[in-house]
Amino acid sequence: MSSQTSLPIDKQREQQIVQWIENDLGYKDYSLKPASADASFRRYFRIFDHINGDSKIIMDAPPDKENSHPFIELAHSFFDIGLNVPRVYAQDFSAGFFLLSDLGVTDYLTAIKNGTADQLYKDAIGSLIRLQTQPLGGLPDYDASLLNREMHLFPDWYLLKHKKMLLSQSQHQILLDTFSLLETSALSQPQVSVHRDYHSRNLMLTIDNNPGVLDFQDAVFGPISYDLVSLLRDCYISWPQEKISQWLQYYFDLANSHNLLKQVSYLQFEKWFDLMGLQRHLKAIGIFARLNYRDAKPGYLNDIPRTLDYLKTVSQKYSELADFHQFVSRL
Repeated sequence: MSSQTSLPIDKQREQQIVQWIENDLGYKDYSLKPASADASFRRYFRIFDHINGDSKIIMDAPPDKENSHPFIELAHSFFDIGLNVPRVYAQDFSAGFFLLSDLGVTDYLTAIKNGTADQLYKDAIGSLIRLQTQPLGGLPDYDASLLNREMHLFPDWYLLKHKKMLLSQSQHQILLDTFSLLETSALSQPQVSVHRDYHSRNLMLTIDNNPGVLDFQDAVFGPISYDLVSLLRDCYISWPQEKISQWLQYYFDLANSHNLLKQVSYLQFEKWFDLMGLQRHLKAIGIFARLNYRDAKPGYLNDIPRTLDYLKTVSQKYSELADFHQFVSRL
């Protein structure tokens, strides 16, 4: 047996992974290196089989911290409808170890260049349309309660915890009125299968059936514009409004050809898109602050200015958001 490991985790967990690899999976001559980490407690490692010359991914999801059943169930469901998601080759729910196919090392955030962005985004929109046109049973509803819990992360973690702001009664009411407006807009849209984190860090550049799609375990049944705004108003990369409008029109035309937007005007869809982005970005800013204070992951604070700028820019477009625009413009 010849193996090499490089795992930034505690020794006991490392030993458990090695035992699973060797005793359960039967690897003999291999190496194991970190592949990526995300905002949860999950970690990913790339295992190279020196005998067969191929690589796969091991997902480490401690069962006391992560419920991996939705991920595995959705991996099968998404694969069945033609999305390029990891195949599940082996699983041990009690230990929290899973062997997955390897979708490569290049995510969209790394791959995107001016000359390639249009095709990559059209590929991503095509996969999104495929998800939205295929009914998936069992997804939880993206209901009013969830929408509001997410938006309240903004005052709870960013304003109060990070900015040390004590909101006045009028400021608090501005937020509540805005949340109500955004909730109403979200629930008035056609409801489809929603990935819920469809952005440049979760899309992998692949040779076949581009893109590879990751991090889908929180999928819900919800507003049709949600994943599109995650993609086009990405918290990790920003695009000129002219480019966003081009991709928005491309999606709108494709969605109409698949009967996803019956009797919906482009202006109506654009407003849904804009307001859905406000809901998502309120949530994201709160999560970025929470990751710093609760989970000791300060790197996400660097993404707040870009995300906050979306709130300021979009809220300026709508008269009903004038008070909210004034509020966020002072942050």
